[in-house]
Amino acid sequence: MEKIFDNTQNAFILKSDTELDRAHFLFKLIDSQPLVRIGTAVTNFALKANLPVESLIRATVFDHFCGGVSEDDCIPVVDKMYTKGVSSVLDYSVEGKEEESAFDDAMNKTLKIIKFAKEKKAIPFAVFKPTGFGRFELYQKLGEGKTLEADEQEEWNRVIARFDAVCKSAHENDIALLIDGEESWMQDAADNLVADMMRKYNKEKAIVYNTLQMYRWDRLDYLKKLHAQAEAEGFHIGMKLVRGAYMEKENKRAEELGYKSPICVSKQATDYNFDDAVAYMMEHIEKMAIFAGTHNEDSSYKLMELMSHKGIAKNDFRVWFGQLYGMSDNISYNLAAHGYNVAKYLPFGPVKDVMPYLIRRAEENTSVAGQTSRELTLIKKERNRRKGRA
Repeated sequence: MEKIFDNTQNAFILKSDTELDRAHFLFKLIDSQPLVRIGTAVTNFALKANLPVESLIRATVFDHFCGGVSEDDCIPVVDKMYTKGVSSVLDYSVEGKEEESAFDDAMNKTLKIIKFAKEKKAIPFAVFKPTGFGRFELYQKLGEGKTLEADEQEEWNRVIARFDAVCKSAHENDIALLIDGEESWMQDAADNLVADMMRKYNKEKAIVYNTLQMYRWDRLDYLKKLHAQAEAEGFHIGMKLVRGAYMEKENKRAEELGYKSPICVSKQATDYNFDDAVAYMMEHIEKMAIFAGTHNEDSSYKLMELMSHKGIAKNDFRVWFGQLYGMSDNISYNLAAHGYNVAKYLPFGPVKDVMPYLIRRAEENTSVAGQTSRELTLIKKERNRRKGRA
């Protein structure tokens, strides 16, 4: 397989020299764990104390990792990326709100994005988080097999109704819908609900996609069980495959409560698990659709090889590659330049409300060995190339 991810001219084709300098500055900061910890604490304090830091955040970390404060604000970014064949997944990244009104707002926001996507070829997916539509503790209680009180059952019925309204709209508008994965102790209830939506709306093809976090050692078995159900009941499976986002939290909780951690024993075991899931889905691609959310170059090459081996067109709608906006542009833009389906997750929302998401991104980057240094190496290479050209 031709190695394409080192081409920095393609990778940073949309970045001005100033934007490239900003990226270099940010990844240098993120490369230092103590700085990330200090920066996170200072930012949280400044926002809570209503200090005037929003414009500074907006000009640096926010504009690098986010598309804007609203859907309309994102459109210039969406259009710009699409000129190079990179699509967008508008991700309303406001976290941690637990009132019914906030859940209804999140549902309405997702419905709006589906309508938005219908009018814009550059936005092939909509997305939401299960806890955007209902309380974490409710999912957890159901996942643990406990009986809900009458008022909790009514509350859960409203969660089901929100899921159904959004999945129905996605089906009617022919827009694929990605449903994010979250912590393992609430995920079982979400999985069951998403599987019900697949049964209902994935009869002809995959519209509803669940997410498998492959740093969990049990996820491939779950996929195989779901596949058996899909075969028996006649529905398609859509899956976003990622490595995962809550590792420290998962391991800590398992240790505190004395149960076996759901996380694979090593990074290598996670990599094998991810690649095995991709291979399994490609083996059954006639009834499945993959959104490979990965910043890993080896996994991306392996999926490209599988597509080639199976004679699947680079632009087959059942196979998408996905990365986060502001990261791994060398993967996204080089894949797009070679004709593959690629989408960037484009977070948006009010600066203050999106900060928990951004902080998690920074913390993840410091914990993924090699990710930040790889970004820095590529940015330096492109800066040198441009200087040579000038």
